[in-house]
Amino acid sequence: MSQIGLILDEVYGVVLDRQANPKSGSYTNYLLDKGIDKICKKIGEEAAEVIIAAKNGKEDEVTYETADLLYHLCVLLVSQGVSLDQIEAELRKRR
Repeated sequence: MSQIGLILDEVYGVVLDRQANPKSGSYTNYLLDKGIDKICKKIGEEAAEVIIAAKNGKEDEVTYETADLLYHLCVLLVSQGVSLDQIEAELRKRR
């Protein structure tokens, strides 16, 4: 069984902490300060990079870029006040 939920919880928690306690030089704070347009732009870029890596059959790049995409999705969720529990509940409804 995958343990991805544990690390996603940790990453999400770090983003929440950065939102509540900004840290100078933090990339997360940079994104949160720039706002939804910048966050969405990064998600689009990372999604495109996942697609290109997959198309090229580069498993290591798919892994790397997917991690980037998941991080940026966590930033988006925090910025929108959406919890991982809400995402989990939605996914469970779809099963």
